[in-house]
Amino acid sequence: MMRKPTTILLLVLSLAATCCKIAPHEVDKRRAPANVNANANTSPGRPSLQPQLMQIASLAKGRVGVHAMVLETGETVGSLNSRDHFPMQSVYKLPISMAVLKQVDEGKLKLNQTVRIAKEDYIGPAAHSPIRDKYPQGADLTVDQLLRYALTESDGTASDVLMKLAGGNAIVQSYVTDLPVTDLIVLNTEKELSEDATAQYRNYASPESAVALLRALFEGRGLSEAAKALLTKYMIESKPGAKRLKGLLPAEAVVAHKTGTSGTDKGMTAATNDIGIITLPGGKHLAIAVFVSDSPADEETREGVIAKLAKTIYDAAGG
Repeated sequence: MMRKPTTILLLVLSLAATCCKIAPHEVDKRRAPANVNANANTSPGRPSLQPQLMQIASLAKGRVGVHAMVLETGETVGSLNSRDHFPMQSVYKLPISMAVLKQVDEGKLKLNQTVRIAKEDYIGPAAHSPIRDKYPQGADLTVDQLLRYALTESDGTASDVLMKLAGGNAIVQSYVTDLPVTDLIVLNTEKELSEDATAQYRNYASPESAVALLRALFEGRGLSEAAKALLTKYMIESKPGAKRLKGLLPAEAVVAHKTGTSGTDKGMTAATNDIGIITLPGGKHLAIAVFVSDSPADEETREGVIAKLAKTIYDAAGG
């Protein structure tokens, strides 16, 4: 359903205001300290969704992790393997973008400053980069344009340039740690991820930590209202993943989200992910993270698992 620009703007402002190759068996599955009380499946008085979540997750025939929380109350609605580590892939463009906008807030960067992107900055042809495809000889883009490409198009080149602007992965990681969000690691560039299939397992998050990141955004920790509004706008406008979190939700549901997807090697897909904030009909907000890893299922099935998990939790949360 198409929305008028004014309606979209109001929804964005409303949400912002309220927010104010390692083989699969070698993947690090350690459980780390919780960011939030996530491994409890439900809050007191709420029926357990565990059997339904497990049944849906089994369709992927891989590793599936999910965590969901009503942000206004901190209530856990559903949780499955919520502290296990999953490769983020492009999900990590969100913390990178948040770290860049913090520097914009501090005056170290400007949204309208122009950044030169050379051909050498482009990620490989097998990786996703609309910037590379549109400007094969290089481009001059603003920080704002790079953020839009990274979040709405999931452009790998934009992500790498933004990480470099922020000062590198160590600066981004320090920002994440200071929120504080633990158990979420930003280590490699998109170019490195595309060149080394094992690297994606070192850039990981748990469902719990991804929800903690979304909660930090929602609560405006370390970001101005303008920065939150911009991030939320671009996440709502995100094009990839229409059949994931949003797949089975009502057409009018507002979903600010960020996907992550790996390639498929020998019939195995390392990452099919989507994390986001869903506005519930009553006005509250549901933060949810779903990671599907090391799955032999086809794309339709993997995305269907995410959509079914999201719909089950959305309905339980009052959707």
